[in-house]
Amino acid sequence: MNPRFSLLLILTAGLAVAFPPLPVPTVAPQARTFQVDAGQFAYSPSKIFVNPGDTVTLELVSTDVVHGIYIDGYDISFEADPGQTQTLTFIADKPGSFRFRCNVTCGAMHPFMIGKLMVGTNDWLYRSVGLAALAVLGVTISRKQEV
Repeated sequence: MNPRFSLLLILTAGLAVAFPPLPVPTVAPQARTFQVDAGQFAYSPSKIFVNPGDTVTLELVSTDVVHGIYIDGYDISFEADPGQTQTLTFIADKPGSFRFRCNVTCGAMHPFMIGKLMVGTNDWLYRSVGLAALAVLGVTISRKQEV
């Protein structure tokens, strides 16, 4: 196969993977409530999935010492005393993946008390995987043509 044609074919496929129009969300925003248990340097659940535009209510229940939640990217936080429940409501208006972590120094393993808020699908991950696969294909084809 002509090397220029191979390069053009891979470049075209890369553009097709990297820049297709994003799908329009088909799910209407809704109110969603999650109870998040915090204890022993972990959250349960540790991953929360919502759709963009959802009104999210987090009910933080601390089971041992004072814990809190700070959500990166949203700059919101709240705390709960042991045995108490605190509630925070916000609109998930920023799509993407955001860490949430304890904002109260709760013990030696405090830095590892981390969870994840996923708002919508992770389109960039899939695009990155597609581009990586095309790069591997391009390198493989170019090496075969050298031989």
